[in-house]
Amino acid sequence: MASLRVWPGAPYPLGASWDGEGTNFTLFSEHATGVELCLFDRPEDAEESYRLELVERTDLIWHAYLPGVGPGQRYGYRVHGPYEPKH
Repeated sequence: MASLRVWPGAPYPLGASWDGEGTNFTLFSEHATGVELCLFDRPEDAEESYRLELVERTDLIWHAYLPGVGPGQRYGYRVHGPYEPKH
């Protein structure tokens, strides 16, 4: 992944959806104040290679489209906001 472009993407379908040219990433969160998409080069990496702030939100769904990112990409999310499991 020499250069990484980020487009707004679409809120549906939920999850990571590859369309043959790139991947649309979506995450539902009712209480998140921010979401970051973390991409990893190798499964053994302790730290992400890229951390991208998701700025697009439709209702309660955060989303972004990454052209050139396809099947096999390892990823995770950092979700920011209140931590109140009893509520």
